[in-house]
This record gives sequence, C-alpha cells and structure tokens, in this order.
Amino acid sequence: RLVSVLQDKRSNYDTDVFMPLFEVIQQLTGARPYTGNVGADDVDGIDMAYRVIADHVRTLTFAIADGGVPSNEGRGYVLRRILRRGARYARRKFNVELGSFFARLLDTVVEQMGDMFPEIQKNTDLIKEILCEEEDSFARTLDRGERLFEQTVAKMPEGTSVIPGASVWRLYDTYGFPVDLTRIMAEEAGLRVDEDEFNREQERSRELSRKKKGGASGPDNVVLDVHSIAHLNKQGVPRTNDEPKYAERTTEARVLAVFTGKDFVTEQAQSIATNPDDVPVFGVLLDRTNFYAEQGGQEYDTGSLVTLDMSSEFTVENVQVYGGFVLHTGFLKYGSLKVGDVVEAQYDVLRRLPIRSNHSATHVLNFALRKVLQTEEADQKGSLVAPDRLRFDFSYKNSIKPEEIRDIEAMCNKIIGENLRVYAREVSLSDARQINGLRAVFGEVYPDPVRVVSVGADIDEVLKSPQDARWANYSIEFCGGTHVSGTADMKVFVIIEETSIAKGIRRIVAVTGEEALKAQLVHRSLAAEVKALHAIQGAQLDAEIKRLTKELD
Repeated sequence: RLVSVLQDKRSNYDTDVFMPLFEVIQQLTGARPYTGNVGADDVDGIDMAYRVIADHVRTLTFAIADGGVPSNEGRGYVLRRILRRGARYARRKFNVELGSFFARLLDTVVEQMGDMFPEIQKNTDLIKEILCEEEDSFARTLDRGERLFEQTVAKMPEGTSVIPGASVWRLYDTYGFPVDLTRIMAEEAGLRVDEDEFNREQERSRELSRKKKGGASGPDNVVLDVHSIAHLNKQGVPRTNDEPKYAERTTEARVLAVFTGKDFVTEQAQSIATNPDDVPVFGVLLDRTNFYAEQGGQEYDTGSLVTLDMSSEFTVENVQVYGGFVLHTGFLKYGSLKVGDVVEAQYDVLRRLPIRSNHSATHVLNFALRKVLQTEEADQKGSLVAPDRLRFDFSYKNSIKPEEIRDIEAMCNKIIGENLRVYAREVSLSDARQINGLRAVFGEVYPDPVRVVSVGADIDEVLKSPQDARWANYSIEFCGGTHVSGTADMKVFVIIEETSIAKGIRRIVAVTGEEALKAQLVHRSLAAEVKALHAIQGAQLDAEIKRLTKELD
C-alpha cells in the first residue's frame, strides 16, 4: 500500500510489485495487456486472471520454500487449492497448456524478491519441481474432473438443479479435485451442490477409514514366495518396469495380477465400503510403476491406485520387490480391482520428499566421514533411510570425538548450503569402477549397467577422465535410490546420535529438513535450561537437575 501511494497508483496490482509478473504472463500466453479493470468492467475476466495467477505464484513460492508441500490435508491442502485455482484460471482465461506454467513464472518472483528472501533462491529447483508435479497432476485431474462433472450433470433427471453430494465427495476424495472448484463449475452451469449429502459422505468416509483393519505391515502382510514367482513366470507375466519411480509422481499402468497371499485371482471386490470390519489385504502387480520398492536401505513408498473412471481406489501401504516383480500391498477403499484394469498410480509425495532428502544426506555423510576422520577405513556397513531419520553404520576402530562429530555435521551443512546439483545416470559397470573416489558397499553385487549418483560432479564430465584426482573431492556412489535435485533441498543436517553397535562398527543417526529444524529447536531449549541452572544453587539446583535428567531419559 505504501508503494501504491509512492507510485501514485489506485491499486497494489498497478505497482511494480506485480507489473513485472503481468508482463511475463502476457509473454507466455499471448493475451492482451493487463488493464486494471475489476468487477463488471472486467468483461472478459482476463484482468482477474492476471491478478489471481500473479498473487498465487508469489504465495506458493514462499510457502514451498518454507517447507510447505501441496497435499490433501492441513496446510498442504490450502497450497493445493491455491495452485489449482490459479491453474484453472490459466487454462480457462489464457488457454494455457498446464504442466509447467507456474514454474516459468518463478524466476521473475525470485528476481524480484530473492535478495531480501534468500531462502527462495536456495530452493528454486525444488519449488519448480513441486509446482510442475502438482500442476501436471492437476491437468489430468481437471480433465477428468470436468469430464466426470459433465457426466454427472448429464445423468441428473431433467429439471433437477442439485448435484448429488456423493458425486462431489468422490471427485475430491479420489482425485483431490477441490470442492470449491466443483461449486464454481456448478454455479457456472446454474446448479448447486447438495451440501448436506456431501457432509454425510465425508463423515461416512472418515468412519470407514477409522474401521479399517489389518495393514500391510501387520500379520496380513502379503509376500511372493518362490512358488508364486514360478507361477508368474509360467503365465508369462513380465517383470515390472519401475523406471518411472525416478521421475513421475503419477503414471498410468495396467493391472497384471491380483494376489491374495495364497492365490492369484482375476478380481478383488471386497473393500472398506463392503467389509469395513474385515477388509482384506492383498497385492497388486502392474506392468509399470512409479512407486519405490523397499531396497538398498530406503523404505518403500505409499500412495494409491485409482481406476481412470474413478470407480475404484486401492490404498498402497507397502511396496516390495520379489525377483523383479514389484508388489503393491494394501486394501481396496471402494469399488473393485481386476486384471486388465488401467489405473493411475500416485505415490505420497509427503512421504517421498523427506525420504529422498535423507537418502541424499547418507551420501553426503559418507563423504564427510572420510574427509573429517581422514581415513578410507570408514566403509558403509548398513543404512536405513526413513521419512523421519537416516541411520548409517560404518567401520571405524576408534571412538569419534565430539569435535569430530561437530566437524562432520558442519561439512554436511556446508555442502547443503552450496546447493550442489545431484546427478544420476546409468553407467557400464566397468566404466563406473574406474571413477576415482567412487564409493560402493563391499560385497554387494551390482547390476550392469549400474546407476551412479554424484553430488556436485557432472557424471558426463567424470567419465571423460575417470581417474582425475578431482573426483575424490565429491560424493560419488553406486545407488538405485531416489534423491534430491540439489543439496539445498535437504535444508539442514543434524546428527542426533553416534554410538558403537559392535566391535569396529559405529552408527550415526541424523535428520534433515523439518525434523532437523525440530531437533535444533529442542537443542536451543535444552541449552537455555542448562544455562539457567547456573543461576540457582542448593536444593533447588538438585531438584532441577533431577527433573532435567528425567526428561532427557
């Protein structure tokens, strides 16, 4: 508002805070220039679209840089609604092909605001990636949502002006199609939503979810044994193509097999909706998948498989690989699932993002250990990459001093602060083994070609002179896991535990991202409490020490 006064403008949107964004929007869309009309004067609604998109991309940029991720719950749902509202304006008013539109506006926001808010400069790649994934996903959602909305309206009795709330809930629950957009579409068509029925369906769905029994991690876990694998081979079922796990948040796939844990069946129709007290857990094999199956220390993805007509949804709770067959284990939320169905597979990005952050951190930690401890002895002996932490076991005969732990943590955070690009590609095993400084797990059998992950060094450049001494100054490893695109995506690295677990084997447990920030807050709080102890004495000091010791235990 102060800028509006200083620049003698009647609206915030007429100032140079927004005009550069308007100019880029015009360049990308070929639309008429922004004229500042509002209400009835904005006859074609173009000026409103300019304002919505510019305002929303600014909001999304800062929210994602601060750790927010679009999702179906809480603050994530607010971000999802913001992006999808803006995306619908972009397509309806500017006829934009959705997929990367908001990401192309990001550089302008960073150019305007990055000097004052450096966090958006550090996280540009991550923000673009999330915006593109979400926008691309919504493009498919919007296409289906509008088509299914039209089908729903077409099925309504003639003269009816109320859309069934159950249909509106299904659009949201299955595809995350915003209810407010459905209401807008209804209003545009001269209709309204049955809000009472919508609320009843929403509560019914929550109640069914609470009643859900079993679980892929419980006694009903479904696994493929040698006999099951032999059956699949005999039937000519191909191995799962899991290449999309590195790039695609959503992908279309065909159901090749449905496995109950004992038998292969052509169809499973028991769901939470039909069997709320005893829903069966079963496995699904697809021809291709973007889900990461648990391996190499990295935990599995979770998510959903939804038929293209939205009539059925399978909740994926666990993903394992057996002899090249990737088995998605979980339960049917509603509808039925049969061999031959085409589904949209979507993993839970809120689970995947911290996992890949922690996986990249294990590579950085592995590198820092060698540098700080000044030894090649520190070989990896095991690891765990989970959403909430990473665990790294390595060989080292001596105890690690507190100052060495401090230096290891500092080096990891230095690499994060440099925002080094993370490269990954397949390389022939013989060529990869020639790379100077390459790390691999001793005794592990690697495929040929093997996937190489490098933090900071372009693998194409590395392969031109693999023996160059420079490459020993980078983290380069064999790895089939998922990783961040740039080290700044990890935000911060904090070691929370270092201990000996066996003779000559030590373990470090650490956290990144949101969990690391929480750990830092706990540290500051504890440090403040310890400092406060210096100001008291006698019985009060004894009592406070006992209280603090109990809390730490």
